[in-house]
Amino acid sequence: MCGRFVRTSPVEKIVKRFEAKQALVSEVGPDYNVAPQRKIIVIDNDMGDRRLTAKQWGFLPSWAKDPAVGQRMINARAETVTVKPTFRHAFNTQRCLIIADGYYEWRKEGGIKIPMFISLKSGEPIGLAGLCNDWQSPDGSEVSTCAIITTEATGLLRSIHDRMPLIIPEWSEDFWLNTSTHKDRLMELLKPGSTEKLEVYEVSNRVNFPVNNSPENILPVAQSLM
Repeated sequence: MCGRFVRTSPVEKIVKRFEAKQALVSEVGPDYNVAPQRKIIVIDNDMGDRRLTAKQWGFLPSWAKDPAVGQRMINARAETVTVKPTFRHAFNTQRCLIIADGYYEWRKEGGIKIPMFISLKSGEPIGLAGLCNDWQSPDGSEVSTCAIITTEATGLLRSIHDRMPLIIPEWSEDFWLNTSTHKDRLMELLKPGSTEKLEVYEVSNRVNFPVNNSPENILPVAQSLM
């Protein structure tokens, strides 16, 4: 699963890397400990152009009566996302890229959970496969929400956790965002990819608490103790 991640790249860098045409996210600053229901940066398809916008992490389907439902819907499984009623419509029409600079996962050793940080070796931001939905609250206000698609962990990540967020390779981002992409091509993108471009290292357990939100969170544990 993916329950906490990091987004620190400035908007200008994200716009350049993902060739976005619009940026509507000036209110979203860097976050070293993104927790569910926080505002995050997302790229969606706006009539053929890539648009940077802010959404709440935690998917709210149309049938939800309470926004607290989003706390339980931060992830969607790649294996069932095309058929599960909660996500099926969004998969067909509202796919997005959720922007991250890395994410946290906890490796179990006996009864202890050790936080690990996973990111690209290049230091570039990552586009995670996401699904969006604009939810209408009972009072008529609209909340723009999203979830991260997860898949079976592969390679070096398998020893940490059995799930990992689905990373959309740069060459296939257009296919993912384009609502006219054939379903067979999309199904190929839902498969676990290579982890050879990723790096993993242990970080301080301060990341266990969302209130801790600083660059110290992503220091290798040996450095954070200095």
